[in-house]
Amino acid sequence: MGTAALLRAAGVGVGDEVVIPAFGNVEVAEAVVLAGALPVFADIDPLTYCLDATAVEAAVTARTAAVVVVHRFGRPADMARLLGIGELHGLLVLQEGESEAPYDEVAQRRERAAYLDAKLRGVRTPDEAVGHTYQQYVVRVPGNGRPDRDAFARAVRARGVECRVPVKTPVHRLPEYRRCVSLPETERAADETLALPVDAALAKRDMQRIVGACNALGGLLQPAF
Repeated sequence: MGTAALLRAAGVGVGDEVVIPAFGNVEVAEAVVLAGALPVFADIDPLTYCLDATAVEAAVTARTAAVVVVHRFGRPADMARLLGIGELHGLLVLQEGESEAPYDEVAQRRERAAYLDAKLRGVRTPDEAVGHTYQQYVVRVPGNGRPDRDAFARAVRARGVECRVPVKTPVHRLPEYRRCVSLPETERAADETLALPVDAALAKRDMQRIVGACNALGGLLQPAF
């Protein structure tokens, strides 16, 4: 059952608000609208890229009926706190996650992620956390008053390494969902994040190529964060 159907089945509809992240795909907002409710955007935790519990609580109003939590890049959200907020305010809390991979594949991704963690310079590597499955290996390329992330991505691709911007436009920036809302961590993540390859199929020479391409560009970045 999809998110819209789950919301409707729980009685969420016209006149209700549903708290969701803006950092991610538009499908969650579309599901809320399909259920007849109003999407309300809350900021993310800068380490997990999932909804920040404090921001969620601040977004709750008398009209809030539900929260949709989306787990990002293989890193789980802080469900203990988010479920606690749901219980405190009598809210439905739904979870959306990425497709699960076999244990062996996850183990290989973690091995490659550990290699990148140890070797990469000049970018901020993902926060290590219990349960991280590295569906995507997302680094931060901080800006120096110019689009460093985008310049970095172009230069890495020119060296034969595939990379991609995981969230090009947060949902609250899209014309149909535009909101006057302060989401500083969401904005920063959208401007700085870059997903590097971490597939289980990558050979050691592939990993070395990724590291070599990225580390050769360290001059684009500030040395300290």
